[in-house]
Amino acid sequence: MSTAEQFIAHLIELRKRLINSMLGFVVAFVCAVPFSNKLYTLLAKPMLAQLPAGGKMIATGVTTPFFVPIKVAAMAAFLVALPYILYQGWRFVAPGLYRHEKRLMLPLIVASTLLFVAGMAVAYFAIFPIVFGYIFKSAPQGVAVMTDIENYLSFVLTMFLAFGMAFQVPVVVVVLVRMGVVTLDKLKHIRRYVIFGATVAGAIFMPPDAGSMLLFAGTLWLLYEAGLLAARWVKPGGQEAEKQA
Repeated sequence: MSTAEQFIAHLIELRKRLINSMLGFVVAFVCAVPFSNKLYTLLAKPMLAQLPAGGKMIATGVTTPFFVPIKVAAMAAFLVALPYILYQGWRFVAPGLYRHEKRLMLPLIVASTLLFVAGMAVAYFAIFPIVFGYIFKSAPQGVAVMTDIENYLSFVLTMFLAFGMAFQVPVVVVVLVRMGVVTLDKLKHIRRYVIFGATVAGAIFMPPDAGSMLLFAGTLWLLYEAGLLAARWVKPGGQEAEKQA
C-alpha cells in the first residue's frame, strides 16, 4: 500500500471513530435530556443545602431556565459516554503502538478517567459544602446571597475541571518516569517543593479558610505520593525493546 493510500485509510478510520464517538454522545444526551432539571437540582444540592429557609437560586436571563439544565444534561452525557469515546480513540491509535506501549497506555487511560471522576466527586462532596458554607457565613449582614443558576454552573464546571486535572498528578508522575524525563529518586528528592506548591495552590484556588486549603493541599500531596508508588512498577523509557504488534 502506498503512502497516499495509507494516509487515506487513516483518515477513513479516524472519521469512523469520530462518528462512533459522536453517536455515543448523542445517544447519552438524548437519554439525559428528560432528566435535565433533576440533574441540575442534584448539581445544585451543595448550594441549596446552604441557603437559609425559603432561599432560592435565581435565573436572570430569559432563556437561562431552559438552556442551563440542557448544558448539565450535555455534561452528564459526556461523562457517561466518555469510556466509549476513549475506547474509540484507543481503537484508532492501538495499531501504531508497540506492545509495551499498549500495556502502559490502556491502564493510563482507564486510570486517568477514573481519577478525573474521583476529582469531581471530591469537589462535589467535600469541597463544595465547605466553600458555600464559608461564602454564606462571610456575607455582610443584611446581604442576601442569591446566586444566578448560570453563574453557579460556570463555577461548578471550573471547580470540576480544576480538581479533575489535579487528580491527574499520579498519571503525570508515571508518564514522566516512563519517558525518562525525570528519575524516581529525583521526584522523591523534590517532595518538599511539591508540598509547598500544593499549599500555595490551595491558598490560591480555595476560599481563605484553613480547612479547605489544607484539604486541597493534602489531597495533592497524597496524589503525588500515589504517583511515586505507582512509578516504582514502571521501567524508564529505553529499557524495553519489543517489536511492534
